[in-house]
Amino acid sequence: MDSVDLQVLKSARDWIDAGHRVVMVTVIRTWGSAPRPIGAMTAIRDDGLVAGSVSGGCIEDDMIERVRAGKLVGHRPATTRYGVTAEEAQRFGLPCGGTLELVLEPLAKESALGALLERVGRHELVSRRLDMNTGRVTLAPARPGEQLAFDGATLVTVHGPRWRLLIIGAGQLSAFLAQMAQGLDYQVTICDPRQEYAQGWSVPGVDFRRGMPDDVVIEVNPDAHTAVVTLTHDPKLDDLALMEALKSPAFYVGAIGSRRNNEARRRRLAEFDLSRAEIARLHGPVGLALGAKTPPEIAIAILAEMTAIRNGVAVPQFIEPEKATAAGCPT
Repeated sequence: MDSVDLQVLKSARDWIDAGHRVVMVTVIRTWGSAPRPIGAMTAIRDDGLVAGSVSGGCIEDDMIERVRAGKLVGHRPATTRYGVTAEEAQRFGLPCGGTLELVLEPLAKESALGALLERVGRHELVSRRLDMNTGRVTLAPARPGEQLAFDGATLVTVHGPRWRLLIIGAGQLSAFLAQMAQGLDYQVTICDPRQEYAQGWSVPGVDFRRGMPDDVVIEVNPDAHTAVVTLTHDPKLDDLALMEALKSPAFYVGAIGSRRNNEARRRRLAEFDLSRAEIARLHGPVGLALGAKTPPEIAIAILAEMTAIRNGVAVPQFIEPEKATAAGCPT
């Protein structure tokens, strides 16, 4: 599963290769309650076909008509704003008078989308620099933590997996979690030394490692853009990873298992060289308490909690009722 950015870039590349005229639109600034964040992109084909979104659809409708008429942008990049006045905000459906500033880039084969996608496909973090005066594009390795930048003369966008996820265990839940995480811009690594699980792994685009979990955590060297989740239900494997991950700057460390099992896990971890504060970082049971039962539901719960934490949002655990209802029948 590709991220939204990748879908936009791939669609734009394919349309250009097929001979279409394409405009790529990038959000560079927002004011008020903007519907999409800085860096959001959309590609609009000359016949009105769209990939991605910068507004949820309201602004795209206006831009589509202007692209069809050949009036949105000329042969060089330009900027435009939507929602500057209350009348425009109401017209385009922007909430609370929100305003977007956009860069409009007419694409061509010289826009380097093919080369960019090749490098992103190799899990590289790439900086794409667009000269607003000439339309010339250059690619370079991006620095860790580098963000979109615009100074009026140059637009710099960052592409590739900006977040990493290390999953311990290659079971069914891990497969769903890996697939969904790739759609959220995570570069996913799976660690499982067990032969029977390694042979059955089939999710593409994932780095699979057969080493022991503690060694793999050290190799991955988690930083503040890394999450580590243990899903084997085997303390001999999960605890090894947690002992190293909890000492790292990883923004999220979670472990599968019931509340009782995770309390026992915390007692085991306390016997090693982990501080009380480090053990307190453990999210166990892993994920938000959504009442999830199936592997895809549990994967959603894990990614929901990871997303909240990486966005700096405090999400309280939901209080589940004493009796749940499944498929219309009380349990």
